[in-house]
Amino acid sequence: MDNATKHQLKKQDKFVAVTTEGIQWAEHHRQKFIIAIVVAVVVIVGAVGGYTLYSNRSSQAATDFGAAMQTYNTPLASSTQPLAPGTKTFPDAKARAIEANKEFATIASKYGLTQSGKLAEYFVGLTAMEAGQNGPAEDALKKVASSWDSGMAALGKMALAQLYQQTNQDAKAIDLYNELAKGSAMTVSPGMAQLQLAELYQSEGKTEQARKIYAEIKDKDKDAKGKPGAASEIASEKLNPKSSK
Repeated sequence: MDNATKHQLKKQDKFVAVTTEGIQWAEHHRQKFIIAIVVAVVVIVGAVGGYTLYSNRSSQAATDFGAAMQTYNTPLASSTQPLAPGTKTFPDAKARAIEANKEFATIASKYGLTQSGKLAEYFVGLTAMEAGQNGPAEDALKKVASSWDSGMAALGKMALAQLYQQTNQDAKAIDLYNELAKGSAMTVSPGMAQLQLAELYQSEGKTEQARKIYAEIKDKDKDAKGKPGAASEIASEKLNPKSSK
């Protein structure tokens, strides 16, 4: 891989990481769609000519993906934060999602074999969800969920479960959350999947089932030294909301 491509992919990874690090799952409407993204290393075996072509396409795909992410994070005109004069804005989140969806769809179509192309397909699903285009969102996320890349597949399944939950297809959402809770993908931890399942049960009024899951997460989500993980801390707050305040 040439230096230019490495630089572009590093920029892409850093951009996605910085974007996702500041987002807490399930806090706000658009933020709940995005979970921690760990980009897998792509290994290409082939002739030198094919490898060079792939490198060039990966570099361009990474650049285009970065531009699409900038569109996706463009401020809204209704933003409470002060904006510099001349700053590009969108009138609302739906308009922003529609525009970003077009850009991600183009990248996924042109560079589907690259890592940026795979990530773009995932964001095609997310932005379609935000735009209220549930059919296209389901199609895109099902494609991601069936990926041979376990990390990308887990991301697709998590977002797909969210879509089913929003469209009153709780049984399908529960199946996916349970599947992810038994998995080991770096992109979606079992604890995160269990948290979403518990919140679904809570929304259905199944408080005891939710509390049982929170208790399990609290006990199991710990590192080698016994320190509680992020999911464990969230579960503890859910179990004892007054003490967390």
